[in-house]
Amino acid sequence: MSAKETALKILDSSNVGTMATVYKVKPHSRYMTFFHDDFTLYTATSNDTDKVEELEKNPYTHILIGYDGDGVGDTYLEILGKATVSDDESMKEKVWNDKLEGWFDGPDDPKLVILKIEPESIRVMNKKGQPPQEVTL
Repeated sequence: MSAKETALKILDSSNVGTMATVYKVKPHSRYMTFFHDDFTLYTATSNDTDKVEELEKNPYTHILIGYDGDGVGDTYLEILGKATVSDDESMKEKVWNDKLEGWFDGPDDPKLVILKIEPESIRVMNKKGQPPQEVTL
C-alpha cells in the first residue's frame, strides 16, 4: 500500500487528533474532531476561541491523527498545513453533524466557524518500523 493510500485509510478511519497552533511563539495543542475531503481537513470551532485568534496571527498548524493507542507501532499521520477560518454557510452545512449539538445550536449558529486546513506536507509515521513516508500531494 502506498503512503498516499495509507494516509487516506487513516483519515477515513480516524477523526480525532491533536491540532497545534502558535501562541506567543510557543506551541499550543488541543484535541479536535476532523472531517476530510481528499487531503483537505475541516474542523468546527467557535469564533471566540484561542485557536481562531492564534490562526489569524499565524495560519500554520501541525496535526497528529490516527494513533489509536494500541502500542508503539501504531501508524499515524503528521500533517503540516495552513488554516483558514470560514463562516461560509455551505461549508458549515457540509461539516455539520449531530456530535456538534453539544456546542452549537445548529449549522446556522453565529458562533460556529469552520477551520479549513490545506496540507503542505503529510508524513505517514511508524509504519511497521519504517522511516517516515512522505505523501505526494
